[in-house]
Amino acid sequence: MKMERDNSGSMISFGRAMPTSLQDQLDEITANTRQLVQAERLAVSERAVAELFATGIEDKILPVGALAPEFALNDATGRLVRSQDMLALGPLVIKFFRGRWCSYCSTELEAWRDLYGTLREREALMVAISPQTERQSDFMAGQHGLPFPVLSDPGCTLAEKFGLVYTVPDYQRAYYHSILVNLPFINGNPHWRLPIPATYVLAKDRRVLFAEAHADFRVRPEPDEALAAAFAHHNR
Repeated sequence: MKMERDNSGSMISFGRAMPTSLQDQLDEITANTRQLVQAERLAVSERAVAELFATGIEDKILPVGALAPEFALNDATGRLVRSQDMLALGPLVIKFFRGRWCSYCSTELEAWRDLYGTLREREALMVAISPQTERQSDFMAGQHGLPFPVLSDPGCTLAEKFGLVYTVPDYQRAYYHSILVNLPFINGNPHWRLPIPATYVLAKDRRVLFAEAHADFRVRPEPDEALAAAFAHHNR
């Protein structure tokens, strides 16, 4: 059963079986949300998405061909995970997400979970990165059975280097509070900063092979598209 709360991406319960493609699953969440949530509440997220898109943030992300920054972030257990160590083993998929409170994010990570065996068979690795605390990441990894490291990026420091970060506007902060999404508590940081959801694939030399990010949190690339980029390069 899928959980969703409202058009912000937080939890409301839906009982229908999900279609197979990732975007079909996300569209199903959106369709059910629009049936259940009042129009004036839906309008808050619609406004926020439109304003964020208008900033041109999607055109400012770290592009294909660029050299990605190195990083060292803690996983859900407090263990330091270094990009250098992972890239020594093969291509790296990086999934930036908003947090465990976002059901679009958890649905996407579950799709990646189901493909993780294929990814590892082809000698690629994966990490998921959000601004939430290690404790929140630990809850999420356990709840959704995530086999890859879920890393904490305090204050969106790394995500900012990828050009993904925005500040949640005041009117949306009030809305989040009303649905019990307390981002300062979840992220352990007083700043209302989030990354737009993004998928990257890095070659072993840190060169970006695949990059896609969307101002609309309801839209995500299909994992197969990113995997194709990783495998095509690694097989050369």
